[in-house]
Amino acid sequence: MLRAGGIVLGGSLVSGSATAQDGEESTTLTLLSYNDIQTAAAEDENFPRLVTLIEQRRAAADGPVVVVGGGDEVGPHALSPVSQWRAPVDVLNEVGPDADVIGNHEFDYGLDPISEVTADSDFPWLATNLVDSETGEAFDGTESHRVVERGGVSVGIIGLVDDGATYGKTNIDFAAEGITLEDYTETGPAQAKRLKEDENVDVVVALAHTGIDDAEQLAEADADDDIDVVVVGDDEQFYPPEEVDGSIVSEARARAAYLSEIELTVADGEVTSWEGELIEVTDDVEKDPTASEIITDYRAEVGLDSVIVESETPLDATFGSNYHRETGYGNLITDAMRERADADVAITNSGGIRSDSTYGPGEITGGDIFNTLPFPNSLVTLELTGEELVEALESQIVTLESETGQDLGEEVSQQTSGVRFEWVPHEDADELVRDVYVGGEPLDPDDTYRVAVNSYMAGGGSGYPLEDKPVVKDTDELLVTLVVDYLRERDTVAPAVEGRMQRVDRDLPDASVTVDGNGKVVAEFEAPDDVESVAADTAALWTADGEHRDAEKVVFDADDETLMVRVDDGDLAETIGEADDGDEVPLDLYVEYESSEYDHVYFERSRLNADVAATVRNRGRGRGRSRGRDRVGAPGR
Repeated sequence: MLRAGGIVLGGSLVSGSATAQDGEESTTLTLLSYNDIQTAAAEDENFPRLVTLIEQRRAAADGPVVVVGGGDEVGPHALSPVSQWRAPVDVLNEVGPDADVIGNHEFDYGLDPISEVTADSDFPWLATNLVDSETGEAFDGTESHRVVERGGVSVGIIGLVDDGATYGKTNIDFAAEGITLEDYTETGPAQAKRLKEDENVDVVVALAHTGIDDAEQLAEADADDDIDVVVVGDDEQFYPPEEVDGSIVSEARARAAYLSEIELTVADGEVTSWEGELIEVTDDVEKDPTASEIITDYRAEVGLDSVIVESETPLDATFGSNYHRETGYGNLITDAMRERADADVAITNSGGIRSDSTYGPGEITGGDIFNTLPFPNSLVTLELTGEELVEALESQIVTLESETGQDLGEEVSQQTSGVRFEWVPHEDADELVRDVYVGGEPLDPDDTYRVAVNSYMAGGGSGYPLEDKPVVKDTDELLVTLVVDYLRERDTVAPAVEGRMQRVDRDLPDASVTVDGNGKVVAEFEAPDDVESVAADTAALWTADGEHRDAEKVVFDADDETLMVRVDDGDLAETIGEADDGDEVPLDLYVEYESSEYDHVYFERSRLNADVAATVRNRGRGRGRSRGRDRVGAPGR
């Protein structure tokens, strides 16, 4: 418990053996923590430097030291498809932590291998509130708590997870496996009280793989302030040590980028003061040679450092891009899946694209691809009706008005090939996914389609409703290796955004235009009430097969609430391609605008859409004409 008025936010360090304010002997206990090593485990960069930094801070401490982890250490990473958990565990064994907590990515290899992970580890893995349903004890291979005696200070360590950070991010049926997830806000404080009262520990540290918000709720639920420190993992935030309702809460971002250091002054069985910080792992920190050797030896086994292709465009594996919009790299991955499976459609979940980095333009190594696709997922081909395909696509849409959307913005949360659609990320939308085309043809809800996905999704992971769908082919071929093979077959690649997933916030009325290649095509629309201004350089007309033409001129009249879009007729005719006289070609107009209603988190502006029917006439017989007509049932009007 933190003594009232005893929290020290600055000033000089408390010595390791000193006299407290009331004359009691005190000890300075240093708590070092990391979390979410993930992709850094396969790179000879930050992880070996983190090992060195931990040893440096251990040596510099003026008193006993305890080292702990916040979970998600053994996956995902570039070596996980081949070495699974072994590379990070081998390195962590060099660190010698006192305990770590089972996070959702510790389950990347399944439930049964957890016992192998823990058996290979020279330190305990804790699961205090994830228990055997019959015994109420920690499930097989884990421990409910660990007590560490250091320098006269007794430290009790517990490991907690929540529903979102564990159940919601694996496709393991825990109930069917006889495992119960207890409420961390009840089990955590109760276990902390038992450790202090029954085992006389001086300090309780909760390793909470829950994210910051739930960690703060844990601190608030700990009415008697028995939990002194909450070491957080899962949401990968930069969260320097901070006092929250009687507990110190800290999260060290992720991927070995920071080390959390908290110095606790302990006297007469309680924490009387503290100070702490996050220490950045920089290039100035030397790599631990043993850790480097472990990682490089594993990398050499699978040739991760060899160049496999040259990319003329960036391969964007960042979370911000792949969760929110179509990316060229997402297109490349799903194109490889669709080609390999000979499928109509391919989908991959955005969470399966990792590393949060961009590669190229330039040479791309096998390790780059393994970094971005680190899970041991295999390729599975399913048979879905058109209706089921739309249901699968809709299952991933995060609306702006939802709790997640308010924090992170609306999300499409997937990457696709062979299918094009619009997504409307608002709670009041009639359809979250609409105007769906497969292979350039309008989707038939009753027809069946071959859909390639990864094995995680096929099992219902990420909330895709696919676990009961007919399986056409289930292979052992890893997603990452098929993408590597796809790239090896090519000298260069240049993946680009092709309009496969188009975000729409509001609709304009439909329009009809005539295209004859002999002048200008002008379309005028009544604008929705929330349009304050229009970003003219974002206006473009798209065909159903991904060709597009930027507008030549856009004029928005705020007084009349009208929008005029002009396109060069010849350019548009070239974009449409060959069409017989009198053919009607469906086009989509998209243009971004400043909205008086929507306050976006990720996107800079809202987006308008209009369906445009372009009638082709013989070239040279006249100028393009347009007329606006109301769109029936357009959302937001």
